[in-house]
Amino acid sequence: MKIRVVKTASKAIAIQVVQYRDNKRRILQHIGSAHTEQEFEELKTMAQEWIKEFSKQPSLFSEGKPNELLHLSHCQFIGVKYRFYYEHLLKILSVLGLDKTPQILKDLVAIRIFEPASKLRSMELLEQYFDVVHLRKNYYKIASDYIRIKDEVEKAVVEFAQQAYNFNYDLLFYDVTTLYFETFEEDELRKNGFSKDNKSQQPQILIGLVVSKDGFPIAYEIFPGNTFEGHTIIPVVKRFVEQNKVKEFTVVTDAAMISSKNVLELIENGINYTVGARLGNISENLLEEINNKLEREEGKCIKIKTDNGYLICSYSSVRYRKDLYEMNKQVEKAKQVVKHPSKSKKLKFTQVDGQKIGLNEALIEKTKKLLGVKGYYTNLEEDKISNQMILARYHELYKIEQAFRISKSDLQTRPIFHYKEDPIKLHILICFVALVVSKHIELKTNVSIRKFIDEAKKVTDGIILNQITQKPVVIKARTSEKMNELIAKIFSPH
Repeated sequence: MKIRVVKTASKAIAIQVVQYRDNKRRILQHIGSAHTEQEFEELKTMAQEWIKEFSKQPSLFSEGKPNELLHLSHCQFIGVKYRFYYEHLLKILSVLGLDKTPQILKDLVAIRIFEPASKLRSMELLEQYFDVVHLRKNYYKIASDYIRIKDEVEKAVVEFAQQAYNFNYDLLFYDVTTLYFETFEEDELRKNGFSKDNKSQQPQILIGLVVSKDGFPIAYEIFPGNTFEGHTIIPVVKRFVEQNKVKEFTVVTDAAMISSKNVLELIENGINYTVGARLGNISENLLEEINNKLEREEGKCIKIKTDNGYLICSYSSVRYRKDLYEMNKQVEKAKQVVKHPSKSKKLKFTQVDGQKIGLNEALIEKTKKLLGVKGYYTNLEEDKISNQMILARYHELYKIEQAFRISKSDLQTRPIFHYKEDPIKLHILICFVALVVSKHIELKTNVSIRKFIDEAKKVTDGIILNQITQKPVVIKARTSEKMNELIAKIFSPH
């Protein structure tokens, strides 16, 4: 193969790659026409590059590598890939002990964090962003193996929490949330129930989530959408105890989870508890005891023996101002209803006596006594843990609410588009793993998962097609100092 230079009728200089065989000339590639000396040199270089690429036998004395030179007039921009993010996400999954899970599950976790979408769209994005190809039917193939995969994932996550966050089973936080479906048809799992997403007309499932005191997700369970949330805590906690052979620990949850039956079962299973108390339902005697004993000073608290263990009540001036504002607003609404009975409706501080509506003075008085007061039930003795520590632990319950916000907002766990039970459960498992990864990134870097993704998206591989050689060229963006710093923190052993 040789480079042929030909003058054209327009007085330009044409550059061609030709081959001579049997005294015959065959034009292999027309490189272009030059009108200036600079264009001539560029086309000549491009011809040499084409010959190297075509022959696959670069010169022994070549000064460069084939396909290295790019000429913008002969290039086409194809798009960008996010291989930096993808490769490091898989490394994080490996550190978490999840490298042996099915590849399609790991890839769907990666895209769930990067850009949440339906499964069909996720498959398209995997190929578009990472050059990763999966068939949709493979998702449904592994769905039937959900129970085994879930057990392996939870075991690995607990082991990692022990190593990375010193998790020792001493304290667990538990709460539930609901996830709705884009349908109005119910089945055994998808049921209409009390919706935390204000989607009462659409079927849903109930998710019980367990996190450590650091807010790191540990385990979860799925329940039919019409399950009362107070009926979920015992099955979840008992399964966790049996699976991990835990001897003693404390579970912290909100007031909706407590009942006399639940308390008895927790105690019978050697499980300590701290839960929020609904003081509006307490007896008159207990109310008077709280009112008489609790000093209305910031941070003051008392501990009272009850049928549910101990009731700890604390006072906060900030809570007092908030409670007072809410009470006055509701009392004013009640007064307006009493003043204008034609607009009567059931309100907190109104009561009906026959045909007459009036203010519920007893309830107003009771509410005044509880302004600024917050209650907590526990079975923990004061010689084991101080009242202040119990309150501090309960106040950390926001960490599980934060986990739910991440899963619903950043990971877009709902709405769910699957209809069969196994694919639905596998979707929740993917979202759980994505939550584990996201929370680990946040705990290690002290930045939100969205900010981490925004920074990761800046590190791209630009793909350009060299139209002379018909070969794609990858141009890697330089990693920013900020991204290098975040990656270093994530993989730091401390």
